[in-house]
Amino acid sequence: MTAPSAASRYHPRLIEAARAMNENRLDVAERLLKPHLKDDPFDVFAIRMLAELAARIGRLRDSEALLRRALEIAPGFDAARSNLAMVLGRLGRPAEAFELLEPLFEREPDNLGHKNLKAATLARLGDFEAAIALYEEVLARAPAQPRLWTSYGHMLKTIGRQEEGIAAYREAIARQPTLGEAWWSLANLKTVRFDADDIDAMRAALARDDLREEDRWHLDFALGKALHDAKQPDDAFAHYEAANARRRRFHPPRIDEMEKMVERLVSSFTGELIRAAGGNAARDPIFVVGMPRAGSTLVEQILASHPLIEGTSELPDLPAVARTAGYPERLAAMTPDERAAAGTEYLRRASVQRRTERPLFIDKLPNNWLYVPFIRLVLPNATIIDARRHPLGCCFSNFRQHFAQGQEFAYDLADLGRYYRAYVTLMAHLDRVMPGKVHRVIYERMVDDTEAEVRRLLDHVGVPFDPACLEYWKTDRAVRTASSEQVRRPIYRDGTEEWRAYARHLAPLEAALGDVLDAYPDAPATLLQHR
Repeated sequence: MTAPSAASRYHPRLIEAARAMNENRLDVAERLLKPHLKDDPFDVFAIRMLAELAARIGRLRDSEALLRRALEIAPGFDAARSNLAMVLGRLGRPAEAFELLEPLFEREPDNLGHKNLKAATLARLGDFEAAIALYEEVLARAPAQPRLWTSYGHMLKTIGRQEEGIAAYREAIARQPTLGEAWWSLANLKTVRFDADDIDAMRAALARDDLREEDRWHLDFALGKALHDAKQPDDAFAHYEAANARRRRFHPPRIDEMEKMVERLVSSFTGELIRAAGGNAARDPIFVVGMPRAGSTLVEQILASHPLIEGTSELPDLPAVARTAGYPERLAAMTPDERAAAGTEYLRRASVQRRTERPLFIDKLPNNWLYVPFIRLVLPNATIIDARRHPLGCCFSNFRQHFAQGQEFAYDLADLGRYYRAYVTLMAHLDRVMPGKVHRVIYERMVDDTEAEVRRLLDHVGVPFDPACLEYWKTDRAVRTASSEQVRRPIYRDGTEEWRAYARHLAPLEAALGDVLDAYPDAPATLLQHR
């Protein structure tokens, strides 16, 4: 079968499921689709609908598996191919997505939907100017597309065209006032201050019964930011709490699993294992790890201002290579050749994002702290930098931040405390077994004495001091993270104490952090004595 038959799409259950999805009744749609697929497991229209449902609630790997199944049954099912390319892009695999898109471009070169998807994929590959040109072409032909205006705004923001980005987001909102992603995108710039009319408009949108779930949590996060700026912390916290509760329903955290992984690594990653031969000897990568919202984007921007260092982004490649190698279970069992091959594969995958001939490059995926033992074995000469921030400031900043994907631990204050504690536990162990290998940047020290901390940072990387690193905000480069606008201005203290206004709400976080909070910026003795 090369293309799907159109007959099944008119099945009464599929029509009802489609109606339920349009009305945001995803649980109803799921209850209709699963029995239908049990009766007819080869119905590719139903498979694609279930894949779309999975993608909408963030279960991207489930969505990928379903779409691949649909294409196995019907290789000519272009709608499923397009959906799979979109899901792969969101999973951080844009090169694979681009390959899938080529047949679609050949068959329908003027299809605006394909052009839109190609633009998003180009952006994920780091070709922002080409992506912007494509978005402008599509918008010129189809301007009444609020989500397209939002995507265009994302690209403009990424390359530093902030005012144009704001205008694009405002255009999206004007065309669809309930579009939560556009409201949150404005809030996420961190530099926009909402006025009373904006707050009223967001509250009116939230009051609607027909609001999509994803619009609702985006609006709650955005309204939380508006009320935070208005110095109404209790009202702001109520919206942050509501937004996180909604996200948590769809993304239950796997915090127990992560803590067990840390325990396993503390037990198995020994000095003897570190001294074993193997790995790729390249010195190119600089890994900036740590908690999200801990200053990693600032560290990246400082380093990327150096003429010998290229900034890339938060690359998904290291976790992918580690999973393929069987990490962490097979960490100690990897042969020297396997370590070298894994290091080489990481460099090959990361090379897709490189745009200059600079000898060093940055991979700034904060969650790579969990993969530092793997980095040490497969890329023994790589530089590792740990960006660390006060536990309450860092964790509450995560609670206020909506992450497009991942970071399930961020939707609950107690989970955030446990996650931060696990991170400190592993990093304390690494300091014991490979002393001096991880350079720690304490955010508050960077704020207080920037030049001294920048010099220490560059010394660890092994490059000479360059004054451009002290004027990092002048560096013209794309920044794709939530801190994109913050690193385009000189360092400031404002955000370091914002958590204090919410102190009365943070008891679950403090309890989960335990003595990690009291010991900051060091690890507590209980962790230093860890077996």
